[in-house]
Amino acid sequence: MVAYKLYLGIISSVVASLAYIPYFRDIFKGRTKPHVFSWFIWGLLASITFSAQLIKGAGPGAWANGITGLICFIIAFLSFSHGEKKIVLFDWLAFSGALLGLALWAFTDNPLWAVILAAFIDTLAYLPTFRKAYLNPYEETMVSFILTTAGIMISLLALQSYNPVTWIYPVCLVCSNSIFITMLFIRRRAIARP
Repeated sequence: MVAYKLYLGIISSVVASLAYIPYFRDIFKGRTKPHVFSWFIWGLLASITFSAQLIKGAGPGAWANGITGLICFIIAFLSFSHGEKKIVLFDWLAFSGALLGLALWAFTDNPLWAVILAAFIDTLAYLPTFRKAYLNPYEETMVSFILTTAGIMISLLALQSYNPVTWIYPVCLVCSNSIFITMLFIRRRAIARP
């Protein structure tokens, strides 16, 4: 293993961990209200793709993904008491689509198809949080999404092996998070803080 990949893996893991400190703070202060559907699916996907990345030789570039999976499950658990309570039909449809994608994923033995499905499912899982944040842009901690995106970008540089299985999912996360951050920024400029 090249030494700088190890250091980048450590840095991306530290950034991934630190990114959620403001998020947890805002959850407990009642400012951020996570959506259970999104966070549960994200935890599941991050954990599964972490395993796929390790199998395909991602090395230190996968570490941040593993840490993120664990943190997403913790946030999903916290969302039962501190999260979004208004779950609408749109949320159920997105959640059902994500679960259907997971079921389809179980039928494939091809890791590339698994990662492509994971990227698609992750995007579906984003929809409930995106809808909630569009309506209430101050109920999400933007700095956490910015730091998470930075951590993912560093983890891409830490990948020991570059192949579609190791990079498709993180690139999808960078794109989704960037769109989400841009939407939050625009909506916050349009709506005064309550």
